[in-house]
Amino acid sequence: MLTGFKQFILRGNVVDLAVGVVIGAAFGTIVTALVKDIITPLIGALGQVPDFSNLVFILNGSKFMIGDFLNALISFVIVAVAVYFFVVLPVNALIARTKKGEEPTDPTTKKCPECLSEIPLAATRCAHCTAKVV
Repeated sequence: MLTGFKQFILRGNVVDLAVGVVIGAAFGTIVTALVKDIITPLIGALGQVPDFSNLVFILNGSKFMIGDFLNALISFVIVAVAVYFFVVLPVNALIARTKKGEEPTDPTTKKCPECLSEIPLAATRCAHCTAKVV
């Protein structure tokens, strides 16, 4: 029973996933600090609001923390931009570069001259229309 669990844990994709989660959490902390300490004050300086977390909308005694939502939204956009430019674009370029060098595979079928259906290369007659194929 424990040997199966050991094989599962030591499988490459589980370890890669664990590393990705840890690095993602660390990256999220960095982005949150960037938004809270640098970007939000810059936007606040332009809009005369020093900190978005203090923006509150009150309706019938209920507080709506609009500032916290704006901070989270800015953080999400920065994470999405960073993931796109630093992960998605390089991986797509790498995949395109590797696919460019691939040679096309040899065809295994040909078209029947009479009915235009796909037939094997070695066929002497079409299975659909029974026409003789050279």
